[in-house]
Amino acid sequence: MAEPQTTPYLVLARKYRPRDFSTLVGQDAMVQTLGNAFAQNRIHHAFIMTGVRGVGKTTTARILARAFNYEDENGRRPTLDLEKEGMHCRAIIEGRHVDVIEMDAASNTGINDIREIIDSVKYGPASAPYKVYVIDEVHMLSTAAFNGLLKTLEEPPPYVKFIFATTEIRKVPITILSRCQRFDLRRIPADVMTAYLEKILGQEGIGFEPDALAMIVRAGEGSARDSLSLLDQAIAHGGGAVSAATVKAMLGLGDRARIIDLFEDLMAGRIAEALTALRELYDLGADPQTLLADLAEFTHLVTRIKVVPAAADDASLTPDERTRGRDLAQRLPMRALTRAWQILFKGNEETARAGNGLQAAEMTLIRLAYAADLPSPDEVIGKLTGQVLAHAPLTPPAPRGAPSGGGGATALRVEAPQPVIVASEPAPVTRPQAVAQPALASIATYKDLIALATAKRDVLVKLALESQMRPVSFEQGRIEVALADGADPTMIATLSARLQTWTGQRWLVMVSNKPPEGLTIRQEREQRQVAATAAAHDDPLVKAILETFPGAKLVNVTVRDDEAAIPEIAPPPQEEDDE
Repeated sequence: MAEPQTTPYLVLARKYRPRDFSTLVGQDAMVQTLGNAFAQNRIHHAFIMTGVRGVGKTTTARILARAFNYEDENGRRPTLDLEKEGMHCRAIIEGRHVDVIEMDAASNTGINDIREIIDSVKYGPASAPYKVYVIDEVHMLSTAAFNGLLKTLEEPPPYVKFIFATTEIRKVPITILSRCQRFDLRRIPADVMTAYLEKILGQEGIGFEPDALAMIVRAGEGSARDSLSLLDQAIAHGGGAVSAATVKAMLGLGDRARIIDLFEDLMAGRIAEALTALRELYDLGADPQTLLADLAEFTHLVTRIKVVPAAADDASLTPDERTRGRDLAQRLPMRALTRAWQILFKGNEETARAGNGLQAAEMTLIRLAYAADLPSPDEVIGKLTGQVLAHAPLTPPAPRGAPSGGGGATALRVEAPQPVIVASEPAPVTRPQAVAQPALASIATYKDLIALATAKRDVLVKLALESQMRPVSFEQGRIEVALADGADPTMIATLSARLQTWTGQRWLVMVSNKPPEGLTIRQEREQRQVAATAAAHDDPLVKAILETFPGAKLVNVTVRDDEAAIPEIAPPPQEEDDE
Protein backbone atom coordinates (compact mmCIF):
# COMPACT_ATOMS: atom_id res chain seq x y z
CA MET A 1 0.00 0.00 0.00
CA ALA A 2 1.48 3.31 -1.08
CA GLU A 3 2.09 5.88 1.63
CA PRO A 4 0.13 9.12 1.24
CA GLN A 5 2.24 11.93 -0.16
CA THR A 6 2.77 14.83 2.21
CA THR A 7 3.05 18.39 1.02
CA PRO A 8 6.57 19.69 1.63
CA TYR A 9 6.76 22.47 4.21
CA LEU A 10 6.98 25.96 2.75
CA VAL A 11 8.91 28.38 4.91
CA LEU A 12 7.11 31.51 6.07
CA ALA A 13 9.31 33.83 3.98
CA ARG A 14 8.09 32.08 0.81
CA LYS A 15 4.56 31.28 1.96
CA TYR A 16 3.78 34.90 2.80
CA ARG A 17 5.84 36.54 0.08
CA PRO A 18 3.88 39.58 -1.19
CA ARG A 19 2.27 39.05 -4.57
CA ASP A 20 0.94 42.55 -5.17
CA PHE A 21 1.65 46.04 -3.92
CA SER A 22 -1.21 45.94 -1.41
CA THR A 23 0.64 43.25 0.58
CA LEU A 24 4.13 44.76 0.24
CA VAL A 25 5.28 45.81 3.71
CA GLY A 26 6.94 49.11 4.66
CA GLN A 27 7.54 50.63 1.18
CA ASP A 28 4.65 53.07 0.92
CA ALA A 29 6.70 55.87 -0.70
CA MET A 30 7.80 53.65 -3.58
CA VAL A 31 4.29 52.26 -4.09
CA GLN A 32 2.86 55.79 -4.24
CA THR A 33 5.45 56.89 -6.82
CA LEU A 34 4.81 53.86 -9.02
CA GLY A 35 1.05 54.30 -8.67
CA ASN A 36 1.27 57.87 -9.93
CA ALA A 37 3.52 56.83 -12.81
CA PHE A 38 1.11 54.07 -13.91
CA ALA A 39 -1.90 56.37 -13.59
CA GLN A 40 -0.26 58.98 -15.82
CA ASN A 41 1.12 56.37 -18.23
CA ARG A 42 4.67 57.62 -17.54
CA ILE A 43 6.24 54.20 -17.08
CA HIS A 44 10.03 54.10 -17.38
CA HIS A 45 11.78 51.31 -19.27
CA ALA A 46 14.45 50.62 -16.60
CA PHE A 47 14.28 50.48 -12.80
CA ILE A 48 16.89 49.81 -10.14
CA MET A 49 15.94 48.71 -6.60
CA THR A 50 18.45 49.13 -3.80
CA GLY A 51 18.37 48.36 -0.10
CA VAL A 52 19.60 45.94 2.56
CA ARG A 53 18.93 42.24 2.25
CA GLY A 54 15.37 41.06 2.69
CA VAL A 55 13.47 44.36 2.29
CA GLY A 56 11.72 43.25 -0.92
CA LYS A 57 13.88 44.13 -3.94
CA THR A 58 13.34 40.92 -5.91
CA THR A 59 9.74 40.67 -4.72
CA THR A 60 9.09 44.20 -6.01
CA ALA A 61 10.67 43.24 -9.34
CA ARG A 62 8.29 40.30 -9.74
CA ILE A 63 5.29 42.42 -8.79
CA LEU A 64 6.35 45.02 -11.36
CA ALA A 65 6.64 42.27 -13.99
CA ARG A 66 3.04 41.32 -13.17
CA ALA A 67 1.98 44.97 -13.38
CA PHE A 68 3.58 45.44 -16.83
CA ASN A 69 2.06 42.26 -18.25
CA TYR A 70 -1.39 42.36 -16.68
CA GLU A 71 -4.04 40.92 -19.02
CA ASP A 72 -7.57 39.77 -18.27
CA GLU A 73 -10.85 39.39 -20.18
CA ASN A 74 -10.92 43.16 -20.67
CA GLY A 75 -7.60 43.19 -22.49
CA ARG A 76 -4.00 44.13 -21.84
CA ARG A 77 -3.17 47.11 -19.65
CA PRO A 78 -0.38 48.00 -17.18
CA THR A 79 -1.89 48.38 -13.72
CA LEU A 80 -1.03 48.19 -10.04
CA ASP A 81 -4.43 46.73 -9.15
CA LEU A 82 -3.36 43.10 -8.99
CA GLU A 83 -5.82 41.65 -6.48
CA LYS A 84 -7.38 39.60 -9.26
CA GLU A 85 -4.86 37.37 -11.03
CA GLY A 86 -4.42 37.99 -14.74
CA MET A 87 -3.57 35.54 -17.49
CA HIS A 88 0.20 35.73 -16.92
CA CYS A 89 0.28 36.36 -13.17
CA ARG A 90 0.48 32.75 -11.91
CA ALA A 91 3.41 31.87 -14.18
CA ILE A 92 5.26 35.07 -13.22
CA ILE A 93 4.68 34.42 -9.48
CA GLU A 94 6.06 30.89 -9.82
CA GLY A 95 9.04 32.11 -11.88
CA ARG A 96 8.29 30.10 -15.03
CA HIS A 97 6.99 32.70 -17.48
CA VAL A 98 8.90 32.65 -20.75
CA ASP A 99 8.83 36.45 -21.15
CA VAL A 100 10.05 37.27 -17.63
CA ILE A 101 13.74 36.37 -17.53
CA GLU A 102 15.47 36.40 -14.14
CA MET A 103 19.26 36.35 -14.00
CA ASP A 104 21.57 36.22 -11.00
CA ALA A 105 24.49 38.52 -11.76
CA ALA A 106 26.56 36.89 -9.01
CA SER A 107 26.91 33.73 -11.14
CA ASN A 108 26.59 35.38 -14.56
CA THR A 109 29.07 38.22 -14.42
CA GLY A 110 30.71 38.24 -17.85
CA ILE A 111 30.13 39.97 -21.15
CA ASN A 112 29.01 36.70 -22.74
CA ASP A 113 26.05 36.48 -20.35
CA ILE A 114 25.02 40.03 -21.20
CA ARG A 115 25.51 39.33 -24.90
CA GLU A 116 22.80 36.67 -24.65
CA ILE A 117 20.42 39.31 -23.29
CA ILE A 118 21.39 41.78 -26.03
CA ASP A 119 20.74 39.16 -28.72
CA SER A 120 17.38 38.09 -27.25
CA VAL A 121 16.16 41.68 -26.94
CA LYS A 122 15.79 41.75 -30.74
CA TYR A 123 12.86 39.34 -30.55
CA GLY A 124 9.51 40.36 -29.15
CA PRO A 125 7.65 38.68 -26.26
CA ALA A 126 6.12 35.26 -26.92
CA SER A 127 2.79 35.78 -25.15
CA ALA A 128 2.92 38.69 -22.69
CA PRO A 129 2.74 42.39 -23.58
CA TYR A 130 6.33 43.01 -22.41
CA LYS A 131 9.56 41.09 -22.16
CA VAL A 132 10.97 41.81 -18.67
CA TYR A 133 14.58 41.22 -17.65
CA VAL A 134 15.19 41.01 -13.89
CA ILE A 135 18.89 41.06 -12.95
CA ASP A 136 19.57 40.44 -9.25
CA GLU A 137 22.78 41.63 -7.53
CA VAL A 138 23.55 43.70 -10.62
CA HIS A 139 26.62 45.24 -8.98
CA MET A 140 28.42 41.90 -9.51
CA LEU A 141 28.56 42.39 -13.28
CA SER A 142 32.01 43.00 -14.75
CA THR A 143 33.00 46.33 -16.29
CA ALA A 144 32.80 44.85 -19.77
CA ALA A 145 29.32 43.50 -19.06
CA PHE A 146 28.12 46.92 -17.87
CA ASN A 147 29.58 48.59 -20.95
CA GLY A 148 27.94 46.03 -23.23
CA LEU A 149 24.57 46.73 -21.63
CA LEU A 150 24.71 50.53 -21.93
CA LYS A 151 23.38 51.04 -25.46
CA THR A 152 20.57 48.52 -25.11
CA LEU A 153 19.62 49.96 -21.71
CA GLU A 154 19.45 53.49 -23.08
CA GLU A 155 17.38 52.71 -26.21
CA PRO A 156 15.61 49.37 -25.76
CA PRO A 157 12.78 48.21 -28.02
CA PRO A 158 9.34 49.42 -26.82
CA TYR A 159 8.38 45.94 -25.62
CA VAL A 160 11.35 45.50 -23.24
CA LYS A 161 11.62 46.45 -19.53
CA PHE A 162 14.69 46.13 -17.29
CA ILE A 163 14.53 45.76 -13.50
CA PHE A 164 17.78 45.64 -11.51
CA ALA A 165 18.24 44.83 -7.83
CA THR A 166 21.35 45.44 -5.71
CA THR A 167 22.55 45.77 -2.13
CA GLU A 168 25.66 47.72 -3.23
CA ILE A 169 24.39 50.70 -5.16
CA ARG A 170 27.76 52.46 -5.01
CA LYS A 171 29.35 49.69 -7.06
CA VAL A 172 26.97 50.29 -9.96
CA PRO A 173 28.51 52.63 -12.59
CA ILE A 174 26.95 56.04 -12.81
CA THR A 175 26.35 55.45 -16.53
CA ILE A 176 23.94 52.64 -15.59
CA LEU A 177 22.28 54.62 -12.78
CA SER A 178 21.63 57.58 -15.08
CA ARG A 179 19.58 55.36 -17.38
CA CYS A 180 17.35 53.94 -14.62
CA GLN A 181 14.68 55.10 -12.22
CA ARG A 182 16.11 54.45 -8.77
CA PHE A 183 14.08 53.32 -5.76
CA ASP A 184 15.69 53.06 -2.33
CA LEU A 185 13.80 50.45 -0.32
CA ARG A 186 13.97 51.33 3.36
CA ARG A 187 14.35 49.11 6.38
CA ILE A 188 10.91 48.18 7.65
CA PRO A 189 10.07 50.13 10.86
CA ALA A 190 9.78 48.10 14.06
CA ASP A 191 6.09 48.84 14.62
CA VAL A 192 5.21 47.85 11.05
CA MET A 193 7.27 44.66 11.31
CA THR A 194 5.69 43.75 14.66
CA ALA A 195 2.18 44.14 13.26
CA TYR A 196 3.18 42.07 10.21
CA LEU A 197 4.52 39.20 12.31
CA GLU A 198 1.46 39.28 14.58
CA LYS A 199 -0.79 39.00 11.52
CA ILE A 200 1.15 35.99 10.21
CA LEU A 201 1.10 34.24 13.59
CA GLY A 202 -2.65 34.83 13.74
CA GLN A 203 -3.11 33.24 10.33
CA GLU A 204 -0.94 30.30 11.40
CA GLY A 205 -2.82 29.94 14.71
CA ILE A 206 0.36 30.18 16.81
CA GLY A 207 0.56 31.81 20.22
CA PHE A 208 3.29 34.28 21.06
CA GLU A 209 4.63 36.61 23.74
CA PRO A 210 5.11 40.33 22.88
CA ASP A 211 8.64 40.32 24.35
CA ALA A 212 9.58 37.44 22.05
CA LEU A 213 8.38 39.33 18.97
CA ALA A 214 10.29 42.44 20.10
CA MET A 215 13.52 40.41 20.25
CA ILE A 216 12.89 38.89 16.81
CA VAL A 217 12.14 42.30 15.28
CA ARG A 218 15.29 43.76 16.82
CA ALA A 219 17.43 40.88 15.53
CA GLY A 220 15.84 41.15 12.06
CA GLU A 221 17.15 44.75 11.71
CA GLY A 222 14.36 45.89 9.40
CA SER A 223 14.58 42.92 7.02
CA ALA A 224 11.29 41.11 6.41
CA ARG A 225 13.00 37.94 5.20
CA ASP A 226 15.37 37.79 8.18
CA SER A 227 12.52 38.40 10.62
CA LEU A 228 10.38 35.67 9.05
CA SER A 229 13.30 33.23 9.06
CA LEU A 230 13.89 33.94 12.76
CA LEU A 231 10.17 33.55 13.42
CA ASP A 232 10.21 30.18 11.63
CA GLN A 233 13.14 29.10 13.78
CA ALA A 234 11.48 30.35 16.97
CA ILE A 235 8.30 28.36 16.20
CA ALA A 236 10.32 25.20 15.68
CA HIS A 237 12.48 25.88 18.76
CA GLY A 238 9.43 26.49 20.95
CA GLY A 239 7.48 23.49 19.77
CA GLY A 240 4.74 25.48 18.05
CA ALA A 241 4.73 28.55 20.28
CA VAL A 242 6.87 31.71 20.40
CA SER A 243 7.96 32.54 23.93
CA ALA A 244 10.53 35.00 25.22
CA ALA A 245 12.52 32.26 26.96
CA THR A 246 12.90 30.17 23.80
CA VAL A 247 13.83 33.20 21.68
CA LYS A 248 16.49 34.23 24.21
CA ALA A 249 17.95 30.74 24.14
CA MET A 250 17.76 30.60 20.35
CA LEU A 251 19.47 33.96 19.80
CA GLY A 252 21.92 33.52 22.68
CA LEU A 253 20.64 36.68 24.35
CA GLY A 254 20.83 37.42 28.02
CA ASP A 255 17.62 38.24 29.86
CA ARG A 256 16.85 41.89 29.05
CA ALA A 257 15.70 42.59 32.61
CA ARG A 258 18.89 41.06 34.01
CA ILE A 259 20.96 43.09 31.54
CA ILE A 260 19.31 46.23 32.92
CA ASP A 261 19.98 45.02 36.48
CA LEU A 262 23.63 44.50 35.54
CA PHE A 263 23.78 47.98 34.01
CA GLU A 264 22.36 49.56 37.18
CA ASP A 265 24.89 47.70 39.35
CA LEU A 266 27.74 48.96 37.20
CA MET A 267 26.50 52.58 37.19
CA ALA A 268 26.19 52.43 40.99
CA GLY A 269 29.70 50.97 41.38
CA ARG A 270 28.43 47.66 42.85
CA ILE A 271 31.12 45.55 41.23
CA ALA A 272 30.64 42.43 43.39
CA GLU A 273 26.96 42.17 42.43
CA ALA A 274 27.82 42.89 38.79
CA LEU A 275 30.44 40.13 38.58
CA THR A 276 28.05 37.66 40.23
CA ALA A 277 25.33 38.52 37.71
CA LEU A 278 27.79 38.17 34.83
CA ARG A 279 28.83 34.72 36.03
CA GLU A 280 25.21 33.59 36.39
CA LEU A 281 24.34 34.73 32.87
CA TYR A 282 27.47 33.02 31.57
CA ASP A 283 26.50 29.75 33.29
CA LEU A 284 23.09 29.96 31.63
CA GLY A 285 24.83 29.94 28.21
CA ALA A 286 25.12 33.64 27.38
CA ASP A 287 28.24 34.60 25.43
CA PRO A 288 30.47 37.19 27.21
CA GLN A 289 30.89 39.24 24.05
CA THR A 290 27.12 39.18 23.47
CA LEU A 291 26.57 40.37 27.06
CA LEU A 292 28.91 43.33 26.52
CA ALA A 293 27.15 44.09 23.24
CA ASP A 294 23.78 44.01 25.06
CA LEU A 295 25.14 46.40 27.71
CA ALA A 296 26.44 48.75 25.01
CA GLU A 297 23.09 48.57 23.22
CA PHE A 298 21.23 49.45 26.41
CA THR A 299 23.71 52.27 27.12
CA HIS A 300 22.96 53.64 23.66
CA LEU A 301 19.22 53.32 24.32
CA VAL A 302 19.41 55.25 27.60
CA THR A 303 21.56 57.93 25.97
CA ARG A 304 19.14 58.23 23.06
CA ILE A 305 16.16 58.52 25.41
CA LYS A 306 18.03 61.24 27.33
CA VAL A 307 18.49 63.22 24.12
CA VAL A 308 15.21 62.24 22.41
CA PRO A 309 12.59 61.27 25.04
CA ALA A 310 10.20 60.01 22.33
CA ALA A 311 12.66 57.16 21.62
CA ALA A 312 11.19 55.34 24.64
CA ASP A 313 8.00 54.78 22.62
CA ASP A 314 9.73 52.48 20.12
CA ALA A 315 7.56 49.41 19.50
CA SER A 316 10.55 47.06 19.47
CA LEU A 317 11.38 47.85 23.12
CA THR A 318 10.34 45.57 25.94
CA PRO A 319 8.33 47.07 28.83
CA ASP A 320 11.44 46.91 31.06
CA GLU A 321 13.55 48.74 28.49
CA ARG A 322 10.87 51.37 28.03
CA THR A 323 10.14 52.20 31.67
CA ARG A 324 13.52 51.60 33.29
CA GLY A 325 15.37 53.14 30.36
CA ARG A 326 13.36 56.36 30.76
CA ASP A 327 14.06 56.40 34.51
CA LEU A 328 17.81 55.85 34.06
CA ALA A 329 17.96 58.54 31.37
CA GLN A 330 16.61 61.04 33.90
CA ARG A 331 19.00 60.00 36.68
CA LEU A 332 22.32 59.47 34.88
CA PRO A 333 24.42 62.39 33.61
CA MET A 334 25.50 62.44 30.01
CA ARG A 335 29.19 62.18 30.92
CA ALA A 336 28.60 58.84 32.70
CA LEU A 337 26.71 57.43 29.72
CA THR A 338 29.30 58.47 27.15
CA ARG A 339 32.10 57.14 29.35
CA ALA A 340 30.27 53.80 29.74
CA TRP A 341 29.84 53.55 25.97
CA GLN A 342 33.56 54.11 25.39
CA ILE A 343 34.58 51.49 27.93
CA LEU A 344 32.10 48.89 26.66
CA PHE A 345 33.03 49.51 23.04
CA LYS A 346 36.72 49.04 23.80
CA GLY A 347 35.99 46.05 26.03
CA ASN A 348 34.01 44.35 23.27
CA GLU A 349 37.04 44.49 20.99
CA GLU A 350 39.30 43.16 23.74
CA THR A 351 36.90 40.31 24.52
CA ALA A 352 36.76 39.30 20.85
CA ARG A 353 40.59 39.01 20.78
CA ALA A 354 41.06 37.47 24.22
CA GLY A 355 41.72 33.77 24.72
CA ASN A 356 39.33 33.73 27.70
CA GLY A 357 36.29 35.85 26.88
CA LEU A 358 34.84 35.70 30.39
CA GLN A 359 37.99 37.10 31.98
CA ALA A 360 38.16 39.94 29.46
CA ALA A 361 34.47 40.74 30.05
CA GLU A 362 34.98 40.77 33.85
CA MET A 363 37.91 43.19 33.53
CA THR A 364 35.78 45.43 31.33
CA LEU A 365 33.01 45.51 33.95
CA ILE A 366 35.53 46.23 36.72
CA ARG A 367 36.93 49.13 34.72
CA LEU A 368 33.42 50.44 34.07
CA ALA A 369 32.26 50.13 37.69
CA TYR A 370 35.27 51.99 39.04
CA ALA A 371 35.01 54.67 36.36
CA ALA A 372 31.29 55.20 36.91
CA ASP A 373 31.73 57.36 40.00
CA LEU A 374 34.82 59.27 38.86
CA PRO A 375 34.33 63.02 39.28
CA SER A 376 34.39 65.26 36.28
CA PRO A 377 37.38 67.59 35.70
CA ASP A 378 35.22 70.53 36.84
CA GLU A 379 34.41 68.73 40.08
CA VAL A 380 38.10 67.90 40.70
CA ILE A 381 39.15 71.52 40.12
CA GLY A 382 36.31 72.76 42.32
CA LYS A 383 37.27 70.43 45.14
CA LEU A 384 40.95 71.35 44.95
CA THR A 385 40.10 75.04 44.78
CA GLY A 386 38.00 74.66 47.92
CA GLN A 387 40.91 72.97 49.69
CA VAL A 388 43.27 75.77 48.70
CA LEU A 389 40.81 78.46 49.76
CA ALA A 390 40.36 76.73 53.12
CA HIS A 391 44.05 77.27 53.89
CA ALA A 392 44.89 80.53 52.18
CA PRO A 393 43.34 83.04 49.81
CA LEU A 394 43.69 81.93 46.22
CA THR A 395 45.69 84.74 44.62
CA PRO A 396 47.73 83.33 41.78
CA PRO A 397 50.83 85.41 41.16
CA ALA A 398 50.82 87.33 37.93
CA PRO A 399 53.33 86.14 35.32
CA ARG A 400 56.57 88.02 35.54
CA GLY A 401 56.77 90.59 32.84
CA ALA A 402 52.97 90.79 32.38
CA PRO A 403 51.29 94.22 32.50
CA SER A 404 50.13 95.17 35.96
CA GLY A 405 46.74 96.21 34.67
CA GLY A 406 45.66 92.61 34.22
CA GLY A 407 45.67 92.72 30.45
CA GLY A 408 47.02 89.15 30.19
CA ALA A 409 45.57 85.85 31.39
CA THR A 410 47.17 82.44 31.78
CA ALA A 411 45.65 79.07 30.80
CA LEU A 412 47.20 75.89 32.20
CA ARG A 413 47.24 72.32 30.92
CA VAL A 414 48.34 69.55 33.28
CA GLU A 415 49.20 66.10 31.93
CA ALA A 416 48.29 63.13 34.14
CA PRO A 417 50.69 60.17 34.39
CA GLN A 418 48.12 57.87 32.74
CA PRO A 419 45.13 58.78 30.55
CA VAL A 420 41.81 58.61 32.40
CA ILE A 421 38.54 58.61 30.47
CA VAL A 422 36.45 61.42 31.89
CA ALA A 423 33.57 63.36 30.45
CA SER A 424 31.82 66.46 31.67
CA GLU A 425 28.77 68.41 30.81
CA PRO A 426 29.46 70.72 27.86
CA ALA A 427 30.71 74.09 29.05
CA PRO A 428 30.30 77.35 27.20
CA VAL A 429 33.00 77.70 24.59
CA THR A 430 34.63 81.05 24.03
CA ARG A 431 35.59 81.14 20.39
CA PRO A 432 38.43 83.42 19.31
CA GLN A 433 37.23 86.30 17.22
CA ALA A 434 38.42 86.36 13.67
CA VAL A 435 41.10 88.88 12.94
CA ALA A 436 39.46 91.69 11.05
CA GLN A 437 41.31 93.33 8.21
CA PRO A 438 42.11 96.84 9.34
CA ALA A 439 41.12 99.76 7.22
CA LEU A 440 43.77 101.99 5.69
CA ALA A 441 43.29 104.77 8.25
CA SER A 442 43.69 102.31 11.14
CA ILE A 443 47.15 101.02 10.16
CA ALA A 444 48.87 103.30 12.56
CA THR A 445 50.90 100.87 14.67
CA TYR A 446 53.22 97.94 14.27
CA LYS A 447 50.54 95.77 15.89
CA ASP A 448 48.09 96.72 13.12
CA LEU A 449 50.70 95.77 10.54
CA ILE A 450 51.06 92.27 12.02
CA ALA A 451 47.26 91.99 12.16
CA LEU A 452 47.05 92.96 8.47
CA ALA A 453 49.61 90.30 7.48
CA THR A 454 47.62 87.76 9.52
CA ALA A 455 44.36 88.75 7.84
CA LYS A 456 46.02 88.43 4.41
CA ARG A 457 47.37 85.00 5.45
CA ASP A 458 50.87 85.98 4.39
CA VAL A 459 52.87 83.71 6.68
CA LEU A 460 56.30 84.83 5.43
CA VAL A 461 55.66 88.51 6.13
CA LYS A 462 54.04 87.77 9.49
CA LEU A 463 57.01 85.65 10.63
CA ALA A 464 59.46 88.29 9.42
CA LEU A 465 57.64 91.04 11.34
CA GLU A 466 57.60 88.94 14.50
CA SER A 467 61.01 87.22 14.35
CA GLN A 468 63.38 89.15 12.08
CA MET A 469 62.50 92.79 12.67
CA ARG A 470 62.30 95.15 15.62
CA PRO A 471 60.24 98.35 15.16
CA VAL A 472 62.09 101.61 15.62
CA SER A 473 59.55 104.15 14.31
CA PHE A 474 56.20 103.90 12.59
CA GLU A 475 53.99 106.40 10.77
CA GLN A 476 51.54 106.28 7.89
CA GLY A 477 53.51 105.38 4.72
CA ARG A 478 56.87 105.13 6.51
CA ILE A 479 58.37 102.37 8.68
CA GLU A 480 61.81 102.13 10.19
CA VAL A 481 62.93 98.74 11.56
CA ALA A 482 66.09 97.17 12.93
CA LEU A 483 67.01 93.74 11.56
CA ALA A 484 67.76 90.92 13.96
CA ASP A 485 70.86 88.78 13.53
CA GLY A 486 70.45 86.36 10.63
CA ALA A 487 67.45 88.20 9.19
CA ASP A 488 66.76 88.05 5.44
CA PRO A 489 67.40 91.58 4.06
CA THR A 490 65.21 90.91 1.01
CA MET A 491 62.16 90.92 3.29
CA ILE A 492 62.38 94.74 3.37
CA ALA A 493 61.53 94.98 -0.33
CA THR A 494 58.93 92.21 0.03
CA LEU A 495 57.22 94.05 2.89
CA SER A 496 57.14 97.31 0.93
CA ALA A 497 55.61 95.60 -2.11
CA ARG A 498 53.01 93.77 0.00
CA LEU A 499 51.94 96.99 1.74
CA GLN A 500 51.50 98.78 -1.59
CA THR A 501 49.32 95.87 -2.83
CA TRP A 502 47.28 95.68 0.35
CA THR A 503 46.72 99.43 0.94
CA GLY A 504 46.95 100.94 -2.52
CA GLN A 505 49.65 103.46 -1.55
CA ARG A 506 53.42 103.49 -1.51
CA TRP A 507 55.20 102.65 1.74
CA LEU A 508 58.79 103.49 2.56
CA VAL A 509 60.38 100.68 4.60
CA MET A 510 63.85 101.58 5.89
CA VAL A 511 66.50 99.72 7.86
CA SER A 512 67.71 101.71 10.85
CA ASN A 513 71.42 102.51 11.12
CA LYS A 514 71.21 102.26 14.89
CA PRO A 515 72.23 98.98 16.46
CA PRO A 516 69.15 96.85 17.31
CA GLU A 517 67.98 97.36 20.85
CA GLY A 518 65.56 95.18 22.77
CA LEU A 519 63.89 91.98 21.58
CA THR A 520 61.75 90.96 18.67
CA ILE A 521 58.05 90.29 19.15
CA ARG A 522 58.65 86.54 19.21
CA GLN A 523 61.53 86.81 21.67
CA GLU A 524 59.38 88.89 24.00
CA ARG A 525 56.58 86.32 23.70
CA GLU A 526 58.96 83.49 24.55
CA GLN A 527 60.27 85.45 27.50
CA ARG A 528 56.74 85.94 28.80
CA GLN A 529 56.08 82.22 28.29
CA VAL A 530 59.06 81.32 30.48
CA ALA A 531 57.93 83.80 33.11
CA ALA A 532 54.35 82.49 33.01
CA THR A 533 55.52 78.89 33.40
CA ALA A 534 57.64 79.79 36.38
CA ALA A 535 54.74 81.70 37.92
CA ALA A 536 52.36 78.80 37.26
CA HIS A 537 54.55 76.42 39.25
CA ASP A 538 54.11 78.76 42.24
CA ASP A 539 50.32 78.81 41.87
CA PRO A 540 48.65 77.17 44.94
CA LEU A 541 46.02 75.42 42.79
CA VAL A 542 48.65 73.93 40.47
CA LYS A 543 50.65 72.77 43.49
CA ALA A 544 47.53 71.11 44.89
CA ILE A 545 46.86 69.30 41.57
CA LEU A 546 50.46 68.06 41.30
CA GLU A 547 50.34 66.80 44.88
CA THR A 548 46.97 65.11 44.40
CA PHE A 549 48.03 63.30 41.21
CA PRO A 550 51.56 61.89 41.74
CA GLY A 551 53.49 61.77 38.51
CA ALA A 552 51.50 64.58 36.86
CA LYS A 553 53.44 67.44 35.31
CA LEU A 554 52.76 70.88 33.91
CA VAL A 555 53.18 70.57 30.17
CA ASN A 556 51.82 73.81 28.76
CA VAL A 557 51.04 77.35 29.85
CA THR A 558 49.22 79.53 27.33
CA VAL A 559 49.44 83.29 27.80
CA ARG A 560 46.35 84.90 26.34
CA ASP A 561 46.28 88.37 24.83
CA ASP A 562 49.81 88.15 23.43
CA GLU A 563 48.96 90.80 20.88
CA ALA A 564 48.29 93.28 23.66
CA ALA A 565 51.97 93.11 24.53
CA ILE A 566 53.18 94.17 21.08
CA PRO A 567 54.94 97.45 21.62
CA GLU A 568 53.26 100.53 20.35
CA ILE A 569 55.77 102.62 18.40
CA ALA A 570 54.63 106.19 18.19
CA PRO A 571 55.36 108.15 15.03
CA PRO A 572 58.44 110.36 15.24
CA PRO A 573 57.86 114.00 16.23
CA GLN A 574 57.32 116.45 13.42
CA GLU A 575 60.36 118.65 12.76
CA GLU A 576 59.61 122.31 13.17
CA ASP A 577 60.48 124.62 10.34
CA ASP A 578 63.21 127.10 11.08
CA GLU A 579 61.55 130.35 10.45
